[in-house]
Amino acid sequence: MDDVKISRRLFVSAAVLAGGGFVMGFGASPSEAQSAAARLTDYVAVAPDGTVTIRAKNPEVGQGVKTMLPMIIAEEMDVDWAQVRVETAPVDEKTYGPQFAGGSLTTPMNYETMRRAGAAARAMFLQAGAEALKVPVAELSAVKGTVVHKASGKKLSYGTLATAAAKVPVPDLKTVALKDPKTFTLIGQFKGGVDSPKIVRGAPIFGIDTVVPGMKYAILAKPPVYGAKLKSANLDDIRKLPGVAQVFTLEGKGDFHGIQDCVAIVADQWWYAKSARDQLDIVWDEAIGVPHDTATYAAQAETLLTGSGEPIRDKGDVRTALAAAAKTVEAVYETPFIPHVPLEPQNCTARVTADGIEIWAPTQSPGGGRRLVAQTLGVPEEKVTVHMVRGGGGFGRRLENDYMVEAAAVAQKAGVPVKLLWTREDDIAYDYFRPGNYHRLRAGLDGAGGLSAYQAHGVTFARGGKTAQGAGITPDGFAQITVPNYRLEQSLIETLVPTGYLRAPSSNSLAYVHECFLDEVAHAAGKDPFDFRLHLIETAGKGPAAEGRGPDYDLKRLKVILDTLRTRSGWDRRKPAAGEGFGLATYFSHRGYFAEVAKVRVSPDGTWRVLKVWVVGDVGSQIINPAGAINQVEGSVIDGIGELRQAITFDKGRAVQGNFHEVPLMRMSEAPHIDTHFVLSDNPPTGLGEPALPPVIPAVCNAIFAATGVRVRKLPLTPEALAKKA
Repeated sequence: MDDVKISRRLFVSAAVLAGGGFVMGFGASPSEAQSAAARLTDYVAVAPDGTVTIRAKNPEVGQGVKTMLPMIIAEEMDVDWAQVRVETAPVDEKTYGPQFAGGSLTTPMNYETMRRAGAAARAMFLQAGAEALKVPVAELSAVKGTVVHKASGKKLSYGTLATAAAKVPVPDLKTVALKDPKTFTLIGQFKGGVDSPKIVRGAPIFGIDTVVPGMKYAILAKPPVYGAKLKSANLDDIRKLPGVAQVFTLEGKGDFHGIQDCVAIVADQWWYAKSARDQLDIVWDEAIGVPHDTATYAAQAETLLTGSGEPIRDKGDVRTALAAAAKTVEAVYETPFIPHVPLEPQNCTARVTADGIEIWAPTQSPGGGRRLVAQTLGVPEEKVTVHMVRGGGGFGRRLENDYMVEAAAVAQKAGVPVKLLWTREDDIAYDYFRPGNYHRLRAGLDGAGGLSAYQAHGVTFARGGKTAQGAGITPDGFAQITVPNYRLEQSLIETLVPTGYLRAPSSNSLAYVHECFLDEVAHAAGKDPFDFRLHLIETAGKGPAAEGRGPDYDLKRLKVILDTLRTRSGWDRRKPAAGEGFGLATYFSHRGYFAEVAKVRVSPDGTWRVLKVWVVGDVGSQIINPAGAINQVEGSVIDGIGELRQAITFDKGRAVQGNFHEVPLMRMSEAPHIDTHFVLSDNPPTGLGEPALPPVIPAVCNAIFAATGVRVRKLPLTPEALAKKA
């Protein structure tokens, strides 16, 4: 990335420890000193027995970075993966730079840096080996944690050379020699997650498992309408209940990411706290929520879509092109608010002492949480310590650190360490939802069936007059950049509902809208969906920057994955049975290009099931860990299909749905077979957590059309709605 530069030094002077080890980059912890480990960089420690400990700098929420980032360092160090132990780095942005999980940015932001860190460590060991063997460094090579002098057959392990390597001048990271990717022995190999054995054993490694001495358990009673004010509650009655230690109120700060008016219950066990909350007789002033319900939003959107919106993009002459079109296609699409629903509900453990605030949190943005806690509670940022704990899923929800602020505020007032744990109902009701949106689309076809014009008016949501978090309607997509005449307009509806970023934000809804509509246009033109897209690519060339996220939307890369997908899916040989259909969709998101075909079966009662999904993606020149990459793709496909059944509706500001019986997740027995294939291109590697998700949603909807003749223009996709349309 152009805006990510290797400007900070990863290496500083080394200090020799008692017992022959040394520390480099930062002070040794007691355990490091006792084991005489040699800390070569801010990321690497080498012990005398050859064990290499590598720190993973970013939060792990199931996306595999705790395995992937150390693999990059280990590759350039030339150490055997069996020698490697991985630990989570401390939250220290001055040392490690940005530490977050979001936007599929971990790979593009860290790939080069991690390689250079590992290469510098390798160079230091080679130099130490040259001095020990008294041979030129050019005659040496590094092989699986050993410095080898081929001519003499002599070898020295990294463990043996650790102390000497610490005294070697640190190489210049900008010029240190990197390995030729053709010689990689670790990158590109299947490696299971470093935490997977612990997860299978049920080891306590997640935020929800955190226990600190003297800890109490906390739960909050928060307003069912965001921003509602507390009027009254039977606090004295609750204080008398078994196991309850403290009951008190917290006053809302009026901050979108901070604390709302609430009642805090602190108890000896979590179930005591939860049971006590169930007995609260609490009254809220909910007047603020009256205008905010789903029906009102829909009526506002319908009115707005009949008029014009603010122009976001205008190229060519859409009006003239539509007037001259041989055929026009029009449709209205609607997407709902949906929740994140990570399997681990929000939780945080906090301890407040005279020295400061200490937090253990499964967060995607530990630095952001640290700053938010400091700001909200009025303490210096340097007095807040955050420990990254593995999260049981995030999908963007844990970018918001409201639960961290709540836990710290309760611990501060209670005077004891507390673990705050939300229920599933809390997790859904107090989400930062993926916002819904509404779209009126119109396309024009020329006499040859080519796409000559594309007009879109999107209605989305705002807070304070500005587009809400995650509600942006981006101007660029496949159809939009390939058509010569294009206009996008946007209108806003004010909402008090908290919104945020859900996996592949904006793209996860816009792909559904525009890729489904493009399928409609292809059928109106009498063209095969593959042929229609390929014709657009041939006539369009290279379009403008897509989504403002880096490289131009390279249509050549898209053509390669489309051609590959057509072959792998057997599209031209498909012979669907009655009630079955195949659907195609593509999308460029977060630097990744993906095209997907879904095979779907629809029963007469409207019940639908995805039988198989073929996925072809281009995420650059290198797949670092194929095991993690396939996990990400398969998880994205399952997540996307699950979102088709989900919706959050509002009644006077209250979220109506409350648990999995109303917001269903895909069951294991419902999961389709997924065929995943990557096309390598001559581009920097990028992330996988998000770009594989958007295409599956429209691919399924297009397959349903192929099976039933029914267009899915409104979500969620329930059997009842599908049967009614059919």
